[in-house]
Amino acid sequence: MADQWQEIQARHDEIIIKLTDTSLDGPERAALQKELSQLTTILNKQREIKTLEQSMQEIKAQAAEFADPELLQLYQDELQEVQYKIDARKHDLENSMFPPDVHDNRSVFLEVRAGTGGQEAALFAADLAKMYTNYALRQGWKVVVDSISGTDLGGFREVVLHIEGKDVYGHLKWESGVHRVQRVPATETQGRVHTSTATVAVLPEAEEVDVQINPSDLRIDTFRAGGAGGQHVNMTDSAVRITHLPTGVVVSCQDERSQHKNKAKAMKMLQARILAAQVEKAHAEMSKIRKDQVGTGQRAEKVRTYNYPQNRITDHQVDVSLKKLDMVMLGALDEIVQALREKDRADRQQVSFLERIKARL
Repeated sequence: MADQWQEIQARHDEIIIKLTDTSLDGPERAALQKELSQLTTILNKQREIKTLEQSMQEIKAQAAEFADPELLQLYQDELQEVQYKIDARKHDLENSMFPPDVHDNRSVFLEVRAGTGGQEAALFAADLAKMYTNYALRQGWKVVVDSISGTDLGGFREVVLHIEGKDVYGHLKWESGVHRVQRVPATETQGRVHTSTATVAVLPEAEEVDVQINPSDLRIDTFRAGGAGGQHVNMTDSAVRITHLPTGVVVSCQDERSQHKNKAKAMKMLQARILAAQVEKAHAEMSKIRKDQVGTGQRAEKVRTYNYPQNRITDHQVDVSLKKLDMVMLGALDEIVQALREKDRADRQQVSFLERIKARL
């Protein structure tokens, strides 16, 4: 760690010297000034922590000279106060050096789609949607079904949940990927265990400033909604399909009776998908830096296995295995989510602060 602070200080001093060069052009000077500001902030925070740690040692030395219980209690209270400040400053420093994803505090569109396995895969997709709904409600978040395509056995070919609340993406972003289930399907007559899959995509909700979409890049089609809904769905073209021509991203919505409301929902989903592609690109770039430095690649496609005969759930991203699948399917995801968040925190620290600045500038 000492070497890292020496490197940061050396880079800080190097930039100060470079900025004295009057021949620097505007963009390069601005970039260096931005980097210098970041480095100065980090160094000041580190110096503040060192000052507090020195105060801690002085207080401990003073306390060792007294035997009076009342005086010792006063010193103990002062030590606790200083330790609290140190912990708070270190947390602030860590977030400055290894910041979490800027989208962590966003609401999300969570999409679950049946994969391999026919009807059983669709039933598993429905089970996952219920699991995420229960988990979200435990967190105090709001859940709305944005779109759904069901099967005659009660499964889902696909379902999109809009989950609104604080830090939703920060909790759920690692759910994206292939989820595998091992169990005896309801349609199995000989009691054999089958393996099926469902895919999950977690898209942070976009804000207007995140994704700028040119109306001329859109093709908007309207059509009559299908499925249950009474006479209305057969009489009006309320369903909306939007195609973003530059990227080929297609979204559709038919849940509302109003074409205007369906279009608004579809536009939100379109913005979220385009933003998700930008986020994934940024993650890939950071993963490349991490891989170059420590040999760590991106997460595997298969993120989790749900083994019903053994009542076991295994998350392959953090190598966590729990023998309480029944509870997890009711929404008790906290233990796995916490392990994933801790891994995310550790992964962020594998890329040095200086490398992060270079990647952003």
